[in-house]
Amino acid sequence: MSENYIVSARKYRPASFSTVVGQKALTHTLKTAIKNEQLAHAYLFCGPRGVGKTTCARIFAKAINCEHLTPDGEPCNECESCQAFNEQRSYNILELDAASNNSVEDIRNLTDQVLVPPQIGRYRVFIIDEVHMLSQAAFNAFLKTLEEPPHYAIFILATTEKQKIIPTILSRCQIYDFARITVPDIVEQLQYICRDKGVTAESAALNVIAQKADGAMRDALSIFDQVLASSDGNITYQNAIDNLNVLDHDYYFRLDEAFLTGNVPQALLIYKEIRDKGFDSLFFVNGLAQHLRDLMVAATPQTVHLLETSNDIAQQYVQQAAKFNMHFFYMAMDLCNTCDLQYRETSNKQFTVELTLIKLCQLMSGKPLQQPAQPRVQKVTAPAAPAQPAPQPAAKPAPQPVTQQAPTPQPVAQPAPQQAAQPAPQPTPQPVAKPTPAPASTPRQAAATPRILINKQPQANQAAKATTEAQRSVRTTPFTPEQLAVAWQHYIDKHPGEMILLSAMRNSLPQKIDDNTYSIEVENKGQLETLSSNMTKLMQFLRDEVGNDMLALNIKLSEKGVSSMAKTDREIVEDMRNRNPQFAQMIHDFKLSMY
Repeated sequence: MSENYIVSARKYRPASFSTVVGQKALTHTLKTAIKNEQLAHAYLFCGPRGVGKTTCARIFAKAINCEHLTPDGEPCNECESCQAFNEQRSYNILELDAASNNSVEDIRNLTDQVLVPPQIGRYRVFIIDEVHMLSQAAFNAFLKTLEEPPHYAIFILATTEKQKIIPTILSRCQIYDFARITVPDIVEQLQYICRDKGVTAESAALNVIAQKADGAMRDALSIFDQVLASSDGNITYQNAIDNLNVLDHDYYFRLDEAFLTGNVPQALLIYKEIRDKGFDSLFFVNGLAQHLRDLMVAATPQTVHLLETSNDIAQQYVQQAAKFNMHFFYMAMDLCNTCDLQYRETSNKQFTVELTLIKLCQLMSGKPLQQPAQPRVQKVTAPAAPAQPAPQPAAKPAPQPVTQQAPTPQPVAQPAPQQAAQPAPQPTPQPVAKPTPAPASTPRQAAATPRILINKQPQANQAAKATTEAQRSVRTTPFTPEQLAVAWQHYIDKHPGEMILLSAMRNSLPQKIDDNTYSIEVENKGQLETLSSNMTKLMQFLRDEVGNDMLALNIKLSEKGVSSMAKTDREIVEDMRNRNPQFAQMIHDFKLSMY
C-alpha cells in the first residue's frame, strides 16, 4: 500500500474540463474557444493558489492538440497526442517554473525552443508558472517573442500576483481570473473522494476541512489526507477539529450566552479553558470576530446565504442570532477588531483579551444598569400637585444647580413645599430668583402667567424634567478604580477621531487619591493643555459612565516633564547656583555677571 500510495492532490487532479472544481464559467469559455478555433497566442491565468490555474493550462494544451475532440470540447484521451500527454512524453508541451528560472538566459533558452515546430499535432504550448517571479530584464527579453510568436506557438502564463506583472506583458495576453473555490464545491468534491476511497465522513467534518482550505482545492485535499490518516476510515467532526487545531463552535456559542446575561466570570472561565487547550489568544480573538460576523449575517434572511458552513450549523447560527440586536453585532465586531490591533503592541496580552470579553458582556447588560433614574423620575412626577407632601423629600436636591456639586446637603434646611412646587411651573427662569419669604404664593403667580399656556406642557412633565436634572446633579454611586479605567477606555474606543486627546489619554491613566478624587500625571506641557481644554466633555462622559457626579480629576505635570522643559541661560545658571554653593562662591569671588 505504501509503495503505490499517491496523495489525493495528485491522484484526483482533473484530467478534463468537466472535472475542474469551481470554475464552470471559465472552463466553458475555454471549451467554446477551442471548438470555434478562436485561439489567442497568449493567455494569463491568475488567481489564488490551488484553484486550478496550471491544471486548466495543461488540459487546454492537451485539448487544442487532440485529434478527436468530443462534442462538448473535451479531449478524447485516445489519440496519439492525448496518450503522449497522459504518459508525459509529449514534446508539444513545455513547462517552465519562473520561480527558479527567472533570468534572461532562461528566457533566451525558451525563445530558442519556440523556433522548433510541433512534430505531432498543430500547436506547441509553453506554460510559464509563477511568471511574476521573472526579473525586469527577463520580462523585456520575453516581450518581442510574446507579441509576435510563430503561428504554432501558444503561451499560457500562470500567476498568483497579477499586480506584479508589467503592463506591457498584460496588454499582450487574454486574462482569465480564477475565483476562490466555495466551501460547498469543496465539500462536494471531498464527498466524491470519500465514496471513491470507501471512507465514511461526517458532513460537519468535511465542512471544517473546506473552511480550513480557504478556497484552495489543493490545500483541501492535503488536509483531507492528514485527517484521514488518523481517522481509521471514519472521519468525524471531533477528529477533524482535534487534528487541525480548530476551535469548536460550542465554545463561541457558550460565550454568546455569557454575553447575553452579562456573565463576566463565565466568559473569563471559557477563555481560560481555551488557553489551557493550547490555543493562541490572537487565534481565539480572530475566531470570535468571525463568529460574530457569522451571527450578524444569520440575523437577516437576505444574508444567511453568506454563511460558509453546513446546514445544521447554519440553523444554529440563525437561532442564536435571534437573541441579539444588530447594534450588539456592530459594537462587538468593533471591539474584536480593536483588540486585534492592540494585541501585537500590548505587553499584557491576556489582560487585553479579558478586557475585551468584559466589554462584550456589558454590551447587552449595560443598558439596564444605566436606567435606574427612570423609575425615580416616575415616582416624583406622579405627585405633581403641591398639596401632596409624600414626594417632597425626593425633590430636595432640585434647587441645586447642575454645575455645583459640593453644596448638595444645603437644600435640606430649606422649606419642603417651596422645593417641591417651584421647579414645576418655571423650569428655566425661576431658579435665578427664588422668593424665600412667600413660598405658597409663588406657584400661584407662576401658574397665572401666560408662559404655561403658550408651552402647553403639563406640570407633571415640567416637574419630571427638573427633577431629572436635579437627580443627575447628585449621583453618588460608589465606583472602583477598575470601573473608572473601563470608562476611560470606553471614551478612547468611542472617539477615534480625537487623535491628539486620545494620545494623551493612552499615555496617562487616573490614579486614585480618595473615593471620588483621582489624579492624572502627564509627561509634557502639550498633553497637559490638551486634557485641560477637553476636561469638560471628558468629565461629563466619565461621570455618566460610573454614575457619580462627585468624580474629580486633577491634572499635573510629572517630574520628568518638568525637568525636560526648556530653560533659559539665566535659569540654568540660577539652578546651578542653588544646587552647588561652590559655584555660587566662584561667581562672587570673580565678580561674574549673568547679563
